[in-house]
Amino acid sequence: METGYRAGEPGYRRVCLALFAAGVATFAALYSTQALLPELATAFDVTPAQSSWSLSMATIGLGATLLITGPLSERIGRTRLIHLSLTLSALVGLACAVAPGWPALLVLRFLQGVALAGLPAVATAYLREELDPAVQARVAGLYIGGTALGGMSGRLITGALSEAYGWRVALASIAGLGLLCAALAALLLPASRGFSPRPPVFVSRRALTDPALLSLYAIGACSMGAFMAVYNAMGFRLTSDFGLGVGAAGAVFLVYPIGSVSSALSGRLADRYGRRAVLPFGCLLTGLGLLLTLFGSLPVVVVGLAVMTAGFFCVHGVASGWVPVRAHAGDVAPAQAASFYLFAYYAGSSILGSVAGFAWSVGGWPAVVLLASLFVAVSGYLSLHLRRVPVLTPALTSR
Repeated sequence: METGYRAGEPGYRRVCLALFAAGVATFAALYSTQALLPELATAFDVTPAQSSWSLSMATIGLGATLLITGPLSERIGRTRLIHLSLTLSALVGLACAVAPGWPALLVLRFLQGVALAGLPAVATAYLREELDPAVQARVAGLYIGGTALGGMSGRLITGALSEAYGWRVALASIAGLGLLCAALAALLLPASRGFSPRPPVFVSRRALTDPALLSLYAIGACSMGAFMAVYNAMGFRLTSDFGLGVGAAGAVFLVYPIGSVSSALSGRLADRYGRRAVLPFGCLLTGLGLLLTLFGSLPVVVVGLAVMTAGFFCVHGVASGWVPVRAHAGDVAPAQAASFYLFAYYAGSSILGSVAGFAWSVGGWPAVVLLASLFVAVSGYLSLHLRRVPVLTPALTSR
């Protein structure tokens, strides 16, 4: 096997740019309906909790398919699956823009989630195979930064365009962005050098018994569930409590670049100080941001969202990059472990994302914050527990 790409090499830069663009496209499409929830509720005459299913159906489709695409990539390769995922998801996104009714939109969003599963299922495994170990956490953080920018783009672009031209034009624009990013990834992403085909294993006992991996799966589920609960309900709070329009409410997602910076920075800090040291700090930062959103001042709420976003992407950037490293050290297929992590991650998103609408209807914003805080607390406890889990390979997993 050839040595992995090191910082400064042309292949390293191509990997960074391609995975960043792929992250933007995937997560812009995934979260493209979140800023539109109030408008979709009105357009289709559904409740706030029902409107959140336009997002939950996509995350359910993605999460379920991850259990197949991750192991499947052990046979067919990482890059082929990435390119197929980016292209198909953009085409299904165009179909979402012309959906004739609410049931059709939900079915198409589910199918879009299925198509989107290819990239997140293999991205961190690809990075582990193709990059020098000294830069893996750093580039994993950069990739998560691309997903953060994509999440912001999906919410911000759709919020602005829907107010001017309607939700259909908004969704079509995200599909166009996806096609552009798919073309960039096709041009830039280097072919695999460190990949060796092996028979796919869909259920590995070690992937489901290693205490560190189990803790990381649970952290992904709890942290993402809390994050999604806040952002799903925030649109309703901004339009009702603060009287903002859909476009203005969507502008709150401008805090997302903070997530890009946070994930990239946390990757560097993890390379330097260790993952076990950085992960609890991210949980603490997330909880602090949640508390700030309880204030009745719009600027303080925005600051709270920014702090929470920085904390969440610190947690996710470190945890998602840690999973394939820990799996490899424990002789578990990295792509399979990454699939389990992301399955848990999107299960948390789907379940809590929908429950947040119910919490908002019953108890308003304090109920949403209480719900999210409980799950952040669980993530924090597990991040501290990881500090006591035995290290498998000191050179890689102690961080």
